[in-house]
Amino acid sequence: MSFSSEVKEELEKHTGSSRHCQLAELTAIITSIGYVGIGEDGEMTLYLQADNSLVLRKFFTLLKKAFNIVTSILEDIPDVKSKGRIYRPVLRDREQLRAVLKATRLMETDGSVRDFENGVSPMITKNSCCKRAFLRDAFLCIGSISDPNKGYHLEFVCTSEGQANQLKELIESFDIEARIVLRKKYHVLYVKEGAGIVDLLNIMEAPVSLMNLENLRILKEMRNSINRRVNCEVANITKTVNAATKQIEDITYIRDNFGFRQLPKSLKEMAQVRLEHPDATLLELGEYLDPPVGKSGVNHRLRKLSELADRIRG
Repeated sequence: MSFSSEVKEELEKHTGSSRHCQLAELTAIITSIGYVGIGEDGEMTLYLQADNSLVLRKFFTLLKKAFNIVTSILEDIPDVKSKGRIYRPVLRDREQLRAVLKATRLMETDGSVRDFENGVSPMITKNSCCKRAFLRDAFLCIGSISDPNKGYHLEFVCTSEGQANQLKELIESFDIEARIVLRKKYHVLYVKEGAGIVDLLNIMEAPVSLMNLENLRILKEMRNSINRRVNCEVANITKTVNAATKQIEDITYIRDNFGFRQLPKSLKEMAQVRLEHPDATLLELGEYLDPPVGKSGVNHRLRKLSELADRIRG
């Protein structure tokens, strides 16, 4: 199971305890994957996209809690197809449907249905808890999150700019940065930063997924830190080996083309110690000298030998 599916399974099990939060969740579901059709007889029917069993199950649970309406997919009414999606009928009873649409502010005072592309009434999400509830079920319907092992990316795929902008305002009200990009015919609202995604999971009340993501983030950061340290150490070792190789080449060249007898005592001793201990560090080389010399003193003598080798070559 993907990480995104795990998050949605957790969100599906969480339902707001207050009726106003339950209404916010119902509104998110209806406006995200719903469609209100009017038949030839003038009767309205509420349809939901049929490809998400988690959302359908939660929708029926919310109807029961908020309105005491017990229903299921209406098998005696045909499905409808719109914009490449299959919608299944879930509610047709006139009084029940009007009660749901009025409570969710999706029905205007003249009895017409609000255009879902313009977003929802601000009254539905006026409370902080209702904003959390709305975002939770909007993500359940149109959201997804990438595998944290590969990268951090959470998004809502919206069918209209109005819907995307409203979700962006809700997310940013919790001080989380979100952006909108046009992808084909969809307006995609996304959060990129790992910290922002963690905060959003907390807002949507998915603590288990949040902890799993945090654990993966910690492991990933530790792994990156270890890799950086290893790379740094490898670079330092390579630099030391290259320097030692160059020093030995220079000293060997001096020995073969100039001789050690003409060298000052300090440089002669330094040359002999370096040839005897090709793998030693500067600090270790200094301890082999008599009397011992510090790291900077060893470096100074080796640099003098290198300069002498260059002059002989020249």
